[in-house]
Amino acid sequence: MDVPVYNMQGQEAGSVSIDEAALGGVVNPALIKQAYVRYHANLRQGSARNKGRGDLTKTGKKWYKQKGTGRARHGDRKVPIMVGGGVTFAKRKHREDYHLDMPKKMRRKANRNALLAKLVDNEVKIIDDLSMDAPKTKAFVDLMAALGLDRGTLLALSGDPEKSKNARLSARNVEDITMCRADQLTAFEMLNHRYLVIGKSELEAWLSGPSSQTDKSAKTDPQGRVEKVSRVRRKDPRKERAQARKAAAAGKGGE
Repeated sequence: MDVPVYNMQGQEAGSVSIDEAALGGVVNPALIKQAYVRYHANLRQGSARNKGRGDLTKTGKKWYKQKGTGRARHGDRKVPIMVGGGVTFAKRKHREDYHLDMPKKMRRKANRNALLAKLVDNEVKIIDDLSMDAPKTKAFVDLMAALGLDRGTLLALSGDPEKSKNARLSARNVEDITMCRADQLTAFEMLNHRYLVIGKSELEAWLSGPSSQTDKSAKTDPQGRVEKVSRVRRKDPRKERAQARKAAAAGKGGE
């Protein structure tokens, strides 16, 4: 698949060839939906709470007398049938867990397949060098207009803060623009936006990076693995003094 590449003025400046087979070959809606539901569910904190009748601070005084008014019998205003009253079967202070999991290889296949779906629909705009000399919102807005982006757009920037600084500052106040790091692209982010704008080098790095490991090597020899640094335990001065006293006492005993 040949995808056009644009410059920062929005003009076509070439093309890049992307292997469809590496992205799954065909769009798999079931796999993409499973990944989307998983990413969405894991954003939930599970901290929703309600106040029951006993949690309110309203007075417990009886509203009006029991008999003689011709009205219904009521006590205080904290009962659930009253406006502003407590909630029946209120949620209490235990955190609900909505976490869903998915094998790493399936997640990566879903992310790559979501990119394929965007490519098939011509919703991916690749920029030859997505960087700016100075932060200028007008220049960025002109670029979006030249690319014909009239809906929600996901801007995938380089993970290098110095390279992406000016582009990030230029796009942060533009309506319908969401930014993320290119190495953290997921199916959830891509499907939540109509268009994806990404630099050519960032896209190539994502295609050949850890997301490309969709086989057993994802666990046996993962890319980008950071070696754990063993912690150096600080010496406890109290233990050192105790050991010194024991050594001194042992020396005197030997004499």
